[in-house]
Amino acid sequence: MKIILKEDVANLGYKDDVVEVKNGYGRNYLIPQGKAILATPSALKVLAENLRQRAHKLAKIKADAEASAATLQGISLTIPAKVSETGTIYGSVSNIQIAEALLELGHKVDRKIIYIKDTVKQVGDYVATVRLHKEVAVEIPFKVISDAPVAEQPEEAPAAVEAPVAEAPEQEEAPAAE
Repeated sequence: MKIILKEDVANLGYKDDVVEVKNGYGRNYLIPQGKAILATPSALKVLAENLRQRAHKLAKIKADAEASAATLQGISLTIPAKVSETGTIYGSVSNIQIAEALLELGHKVDRKIIYIKDTVKQVGDYVATVRLHKEVAVEIPFKVISDAPVAEQPEEAPAAVEAPVAEAPEQEEAPAAE
């Protein structure tokens, strides 16, 4: 079944694309949800006329996307997360955290256009892809680190070292007193 997409659909196509889908997917999901219409000859003629009229608008949208891509190009993010002793994250890092980190840097990016290839469940370096336009994508490297303050770890180590030193003189004094 050929359909015309009325909006971007993940892993299928972009708005105004003519795509081939299975009958059940088109009739039971895409068309009732308002995401697509049947690709009849008259609908294809209307689509061609609309695309011709919107060609200059689409060029402007693509230019805006390229300008946004230029501002996002050199960015590297650091995402703090709660981490276990083995380096495994409690939960995972998703596109929502990436969007929030970009917003903190002053770049408003919709979380729906941020894609992370694999699930992020370990501390380390990863790459997220921001698809600003169907022809414009930016890869943003990000590093997942532990959100535990670094200052706590050194404080625990000296306390553990001082405790045996303090106990050792007490043990030596006790036999000397007898």
